[in-house]
Amino acid sequence: MADELDDDEARALRATRIIETVAAIPRGRVASYGAIAARAGYPGRARLVGRVLGDAPDRMKLPWHRVLRADGRIGIPVGTRGYREQCRLLKAEGVTVKDGRVPMSAFGLDHDLDRAIWGG
Repeated sequence: MADELDDDEARALRATRIIETVAAIPRGRVASYGAIAARAGYPGRARLVGRVLGDAPDRMKLPWHRVLRADGRIGIPVGTRGYREQCRLLKAEGVTVKDGRVPMSAFGLDHDLDRAIWGG
C-alpha cells in the first residue's frame, strides 16, 4: 500500500511522538516509561521510550529526567553520574526524591486525576 510507512519512516514517527510526549511533561511532574509510551500511542512499549531517549540527538534539551520506572524509581544505576544528575534536576524542580524514588502519587502526571476520582 502506498499509505504505509517504510521501517525508517515508522521508526522516525515513533521517536517523534515519544519525544513530543516527554517534552510535554510539566516542570515538577514525572511520568513512567509506560505512561509515556501509552500517551504517545504505543501502549506496552515502555522499553521503546528508554531506547528513544537514549538515542535522542538533543537529549539534553528534553526533560528526560522526568521519566521514571513505574514504581517511581530512577532507572539509571545508583551512584552513576546520570543518576546523580537526574536526582539533582528533579529536586531543582521541587520533586521529592528519597533513596532514588519519587512518590508517583504526589508528582505523577495523573496525580490530580487520581485524587479527583479516588480522593486523598
